[in-house]
Amino acid sequence: MASITLVSSLVLLLSSYVATGSTLDESNPIRLVWEGLFDFEASVLQVIGQSRHSLSFARFAHRYEKKYETVEELKLRFQIFSENLDLIRSTNRKGLSYKLGVNQFADWTWEEFRRHRLGVAQNCSATLKGNHKLTEDALPDTKDWRKVGIVSPVKDQGHCGSCWTFSTTGALEAAYHQAFGKQISLSEQQLVDCAQAFNNFGCNGGLPSQAFEYIKYNGGLDTEEAYPYTGKDGVCKFSSENVGVQVVDSVNITLGAEDELKHAVAFVRPVSVAFQVVKDFRLYKSGVYSSDTCGSTPMDVNHAVLAVGYGVENGVPYWLIKNSWGESWGDHGYFKMELGKNMCGVATCASYPVVA
Repeated sequence: MASITLVSSLVLLLSSYVATGSTLDESNPIRLVWEGLFDFEASVLQVIGQSRHSLSFARFAHRYEKKYETVEELKLRFQIFSENLDLIRSTNRKGLSYKLGVNQFADWTWEEFRRHRLGVAQNCSATLKGNHKLTEDALPDTKDWRKVGIVSPVKDQGHCGSCWTFSTTGALEAAYHQAFGKQISLSEQQLVDCAQAFNNFGCNGGLPSQAFEYIKYNGGLDTEEAYPYTGKDGVCKFSSENVGVQVVDSVNITLGAEDELKHAVAFVRPVSVAFQVVKDFRLYKSGVYSSDTCGSTPMDVNHAVLAVGYGVENGVPYWLIKNSWGESWGDHGYFKMELGKNMCGVATCASYPVVA
């Protein structure tokens, strides 16, 4: 079937016309042009043209440069988008501490998202007995490591459940910058390809604590430039000549101990954490996320990220967390998670590295 390549042109045409205050009634010439453009897709036009979500879908497809190969796929994606848009609007009407919004995942089903972006649940055995040392120092009311410049830019893991590698490199890049005063970008792909012996599974998941152990005993982690990201499982190509950082030790937060995690984020540096992503989180836009459906046990967590700070918003304490779904997701690639309840298991699999 013909490839669907007209959505971008359509939204530009519609947007310019809507700006004049005109409407798409039956005799409107713009409507006739629209029908002409989609003449060979009459069944799709019937769905999109009669729906209250059609213009929102057209704008979405244009903004995120969506490519739909067939009429059937366009029709399916519009249906999924409409269901997700209903979820966004119904959630936002509840007056919760967070808001959802249309993003690049708005035409994906939950099953697709889970398959492409999340790892399988991992055994957080390293945190059963933590080794972070608390002190009597008074914690600052807020913390944001981005303000001192050691947090590296947000990256995008793509269609690979490699979040654990981005959490790992994010923690290492911050630690390296803090220790040596300069930025570095480290290789996620080396971890995807090479760290299986330490109970990691490439695009099917893993844990930063296990990645730190791999790097420690393997001799280091290459730079991003030397070992670039492909977003798929591959053959290990590690070379000790291109090592960007070495791990001399790693520190684990006791399972579920948010006081330890907050102390580490306050006084040490950004910390790798993991939590359970549930259905609505993929559409997070702003505010402090909270859920009564996510779990908090080691076997619940399915996504690893980087805690870079904490604070309070509208009376709700939160963790400030860097994600790996690109800068267009959430709040420029970041989100806030409610603090104080081990929300979605955020303090279940937490650890940070010591570098050299």
